[in-house]
Amino acid sequence: MIIILKQAVAEDSSEMDQLRAVAARYPDIQLSLHNVPGSLQTISEVYVFGPTRQVPTEAFDELPFVQKAFRVSSNYRIIGRHEGNAPTVGFEYRGLTFSQDNFHLFAGLCAVDTREHVELMLAGLQRAGLKTTRMGAYKPRTSPYDFQGHEAACLPYVFELAGKYGIEVVAMEVTHESHLEEIADALDRAGDPTGVMVQIGTRNTQNFELLKHVGRQTRFPVLFKRGMGITLEESLNACEYVASHGNQRIVFCLRGMKTNLGDPHRNLVDFAHVPVVRRQTRLPVCVDPSHSVGKKVRATDGVLDIQHALAQGVIAGANMAIVDFHPRPGQALCDGPQALLLEELPGFLEDLEICREAYLKRVAAAQRHGVPPAG
Repeated sequence: MIIILKQAVAEDSSEMDQLRAVAARYPDIQLSLHNVPGSLQTISEVYVFGPTRQVPTEAFDELPFVQKAFRVSSNYRIIGRHEGNAPTVGFEYRGLTFSQDNFHLFAGLCAVDTREHVELMLAGLQRAGLKTTRMGAYKPRTSPYDFQGHEAACLPYVFELAGKYGIEVVAMEVTHESHLEEIADALDRAGDPTGVMVQIGTRNTQNFELLKHVGRQTRFPVLFKRGMGITLEESLNACEYVASHGNQRIVFCLRGMKTNLGDPHRNLVDFAHVPVVRRQTRLPVCVDPSHSVGKKVRATDGVLDIQHALAQGVIAGANMAIVDFHPRPGQALCDGPQALLLEELPGFLEDLEICREAYLKRVAAAQRHGVPPAG
């Protein structure tokens, strides 16, 4: 059961005391307060644990500060929409809003290789008017002999250059809890010139101790990538680990499934699940066409497969995309064959704008024909 309060409250508030008094009427019932930062205001939600079937929702509904109480309809107690009963929330970070109502493109280097390439990339993004990027410092690889990333050594110049070129958020994968400390320390030393969205990569989707640690920190929002070989439900339950430990500023990313049924692409593109994730959760949804397709090939119509895959996600309502670009892909130390060139960015953005506009027109058409938006 979840109780939505009319305004944000603290753990030691009189409202929580009254809720605990109601819960005490029923054996083995426990309450847990979660303040969810929305794009406009913070929402207080109280989660009711234990044998809740014995607890009538009216017992809480009658309190004047309660907006509504309802029973949970899925395992995703915090990130779930619960059939529209839970309010849709987003979050703000570094002046940017991330929610199910907007869109951001994170274009950049899959792996940081040289300072020169970082600067060329970020300067190109600034010219295009973008404030978000991807920059991989820590790179888990299938082979131990592949480039593993420059790790903490590259953080000072990545953050310095991000500040120089007006980049507000850098998406960066972490594979160990110590990476969070290294990122925070490098940002502090640089004077906090930019922000970081820490990424849980597909290989760490079920690294539960890492998920708990990332959840306990609240400085950085989280980009959570779906596991490459597990079900969507398993991935969402893993994402719930992060939220249940305190950090609810999460974007859920679809990046393709590992199966030979997807050949000749690198993975089977799963972007048809964009509306499913939006319906089942309150999270913004990201798509990663670079790692879904895995190669820079052009269709007979002249459009890249990566763009066609991205279009599927964006027209279905994706709120974010993370795409590999590189000023010199032939010199990239990771995933160069799938990276787009900087000079291709303007055309890429135009195509992306067409796709986003098509999605908004589809939504408007549905509403004109009497189909209301979900809760």
